[in-house]
Amino acid sequence: MHTGTQLQLHRLDNPIRDYAWGSRTAIADLQGRPSPTAGPEAEVWIGAHPAAPSRLADGTDLLTAIEADRAGLLGPGHDRLPFLLKILAVAEPLSIQVHPDSGQARRGFAREEALGIPRDSATRNYRDDWPKPELVYAVTAFEALCGFRAPEIAARLLRALNGARLRRLADILEEGGPEAALGALNAWPGADRSALVAEVRDAGTTGPDPAHRAAAMIAADHPDDPGAVASLLFNLRALRPGQALYTAPRTIHAYLRGTAVEIMASSDNVLRGGLTGKHIDTAELAAVTDFTPTRPEVLEPSILPTGEELYPTPAEQFQLTRLRPRPPIGIPVPGPSAILCLEGTLSVARGGTTELLAPGEALFVPYEGAGPLVIEGDGVGFRASAPDAGPR
Repeated sequence: MHTGTQLQLHRLDNPIRDYAWGSRTAIADLQGRPSPTAGPEAEVWIGAHPAAPSRLADGTDLLTAIEADRAGLLGPGHDRLPFLLKILAVAEPLSIQVHPDSGQARRGFAREEALGIPRDSATRNYRDDWPKPELVYAVTAFEALCGFRAPEIAARLLRALNGARLRRLADILEEGGPEAALGALNAWPGADRSALVAEVRDAGTTGPDPAHRAAAMIAADHPDDPGAVASLLFNLRALRPGQALYTAPRTIHAYLRGTAVEIMASSDNVLRGGLTGKHIDTAELAAVTDFTPTRPEVLEPSILPTGEELYPTPAEQFQLTRLRPRPPIGIPVPGPSAILCLEGTLSVARGGTTELLAPGEALFVPYEGAGPLVIEGDGVGFRASAPDAGPR
């Protein structure tokens, strides 16, 4: 498709998704556009996912370019770009959700293909056959729910608000564990849901734990949704700028507020369990979810020999490194990868090609090219790559 210096670096035009929970200011301010915007801007997608691929300077989308020259752009061992990099602007809580592991994704996708459900159907659970581990990096203060608390801790949180319905749920939790409690919430009688959520909304703002205040905030936005109560079953993590959180497949989670950079396997498989007007399939969510209590670790970076700062995860599809190139960073085997500038200016050079990136701008670095990638400047950015394309 391309040869020589044409293959060194590709500037990207990246689509913005306008989901209802997005911000009218965060992404526009980052990119230097007028704000507030006319509607919410939730996510910038940087990658080759079929639902919204980035575009190259000549107008070709990155997915089409890869399909035309897989060897040159991806190199050996990849039949698709394995990662999807995003900018998230969370003004309202996202849906409670779970993503499948590899086996669940393959089986679920095959099942829905056999049933003839269109891939763009609103009732489709599995839009592809890939798992979806993900890592979120806090650009601003960022709050997330991730995994189940220990039942005894969650029961104390429920009882501390002194509501009769919440005490009943605490009894169910202690007797049957997180799966029984979540099942009870999903089956809660419709006529009584507002009263249930009101017990969190009305008492939560003065509750003794930050989780109560988060639940009350959610309840104010979703007064008839038991997901606001379910939030007390989950771990609440408050990230400072520069910290990150990894979410493994099968882990229930939701993002509550803040701006972040997110990287994930290039999948759009989402099982939703509440706090959304989109399709909810509580039975499939329960089948996919791991109900084992966890204590999610807040990640700090480690320094690589290249000078990149790695946020380590067990994911096979991606790795994310932060770029603060003072002194300059040299990466011997840089592709396939994407470079995103978050603040300041980054100069990215390879072979005879140099590109300058401003905040919110991104490049695709193909596998095939001449020499190492050299990154300089006063800015801060990120490199998304496949783990086997890292420093060697």
